Amino acid sequence: MTHRARHEEPDTPLASAADVPGRDVVPRRGDFLEFLGLVLAAGALVLVVVHPEAPEALVHALATGTAGLVR
Repeated sequence: MTHRARHEEPDTPLASAADVPGRDVVPRRGDFLEFLGLVLAAGALVLVVVHPEAPEALVHALATGTAGLVR
């Protein structure tokens, strides 16, 4: 996951929520999107390993759809 630097002084305006005592850290939207991207990439890798013909079928479907738009 992405590493975020924390500031030493919690009084500065750039202090993160983790630097303030008694305040819970809430996951940011970027963290969720990063996790979702990793899950999609892992799923695609598993699909390629389990069904090696899947990428070929995907390329064929995309090429057929694109050729239909050209006509």
